[in-house]
Amino acid sequence: MSALLTDSTLSLLAHGYAWAPDLRRAHEGAPLVRAHLFGRPAALLHGPEAVAFFYAEGGVQRHGALPAPVVDVLFGKGAVHTLDGPPHRVRKELFTSMLMSPSAVGDLTEGVGSAWDEAVAAWEGRRVVLFDEVATVLTEAICDWVGVPVPEDAAREIAEDCVAMVDGFASAGPRHLRARRARRRQEQALAAAVADLRGTGPHPDGIFSPALHASVAGSPLEAVAYHRGPDGTLLDPHTAAVELLNVIRPAVAIAWPAVFAAHALHRHPGRRDQLRAEGPGSAPARAFAHEVRRFYPFVPFIGAVAGRDLTFAGDELTAGTLLLLDVYGHHHDPELWERPYHFDPGRFLGREPGRDDLIPQGGGDARTGHRCPGEDITVSVLAALAPALAALDFAVPPQDLSIPLNLIPTRPRSGFVIEGAHRPGSHRPLRLQPQH
Repeated sequence: MSALLTDSTLSLLAHGYAWAPDLRRAHEGAPLVRAHLFGRPAALLHGPEAVAFFYAEGGVQRHGALPAPVVDVLFGKGAVHTLDGPPHRVRKELFTSMLMSPSAVGDLTEGVGSAWDEAVAAWEGRRVVLFDEVATVLTEAICDWVGVPVPEDAAREIAEDCVAMVDGFASAGPRHLRARRARRRQEQALAAAVADLRGTGPHPDGIFSPALHASVAGSPLEAVAYHRGPDGTLLDPHTAAVELLNVIRPAVAIAWPAVFAAHALHRHPGRRDQLRAEGPGSAPARAFAHEVRRFYPFVPFIGAVAGRDLTFAGDELTAGTLLLLDVYGHHHDPELWERPYHFDPGRFLGREPGRDDLIPQGGGDARTGHRCPGEDITVSVLAALAPALAALDFAVPPQDLSIPLNLIPTRPRSGFVIEGAHRPGSHRPLRLQPQH
C-alpha cells in the first residue's frame, strides 16, 4: 500500500518514456496500474480497451486533468483541449472545419513543399541542423496558410518559440521559463492581429501583421477571429490567439517526426530507393510516415480525469482520479505489434491503420472527440517530407544521434546535422499523388 501512495512525479521526470513501461512491468503488464502523480491518485491504462474507454463519451473528462503550468505552456489558457461537453463540441467544429478537409490538407502540404524547395536551395555548401531548418520551413508554410505570412527571419524566431513551448511544457527551471516567455510573445502578437482584423485595436507593427497579404477571407485567421461560442459571443482576443497558436504550434511540431524520418533513413538506407522512386504522398511514403509515428517516441501518454466514479478492467476508479492512456507502451506492445522494436514500414503498406491502432495524436473520432484534428495534416506532410529527404544527397558528419528516453519530448541529441545537401539530377516537386 505504501508503494501505491508514493508520488511518482519525480520518477516520471527522471525516467521519461520508460516510466510507464517500467510501472506496468512491475505489475506484470496489468491493463490498469494505480499510482500517485502530481499529488493525486492516478491510474495508468493500457490496451485497445483502454483506448475505447478513454475516448468514450461520458465520464472521462479533460478539464483539470493536467497541472496548470503544463496546460498553460503547451495548450494555453482556455484552449479547446481543456473543454468538455457542448463548449468542446462547438470549439472542436472550428478546428475540424479548418484542418480536416482534403483541400486544407493538400494546400498546406504544398505550402510545406514550396518552403522546403526554397530552403534546400540555400543549404548547398552549408552544414545545417536539420531539426532547426525543418521547423523554420514548417513555420513559414503554416503561417502563410493560417493567414499571417512572415518573412524568413521572423519565421525562424517563431519556430524557435514554438519549439520552446513543446520542449519546455514537461520540464522545470530554465526550459519551462523559456517556454512561458515564448508563449507570451506569440499570444500577444496573435491577439493584436485578431484585434486589428476586427477593427478593435491599432494595427500592430509586429511580425503577425495581417496587412502583409492581400486578403484574409476564408483563412483560419478569419475563422478564429469571428468564431462564436455556444453563447453566441466572439472569443476574446487572448483566447482567439491561443487557438490560432494551437494551429501553428502543432504544425511546427511536425519537425520532431520529420527529423525522426531522417534518423530512420540514416539507420535504414535501403528504404531510400523506394521512397525516391515512389515519391511524395505515395503508399510507401504514407506507410513510412505511419511507422515513424509508431516507432519513435513523442507522446508518452495522454491525460484525462474521471469525471465520476467509473469501472475499467474490473477496477473501480473514483471521481477525480487522474487517468493516463499509455501511448508509448501501446505502440511497442508485442501483443499488438509484431516485432514492435523493429522499424518496419511494411506493416502499414497497403493498409491504413485502424482508428484506435495508431494513437500518437489520440484515439476515437477526431470530429467529435479529443483526437487531434490535425492528424491528417501530420501524415500528409510527413509523407511528403520523407521522400524529399530521401531524394537529397548529403553527408552525415560524426555526431551524437542518440535519442534520450529520459527527456520528454525527445529527439536526436545533435538535432541531426547534415552537410553538402544537394539534389542529384532532376528533382521531383513536393506534390501529392492522387489517393485511390
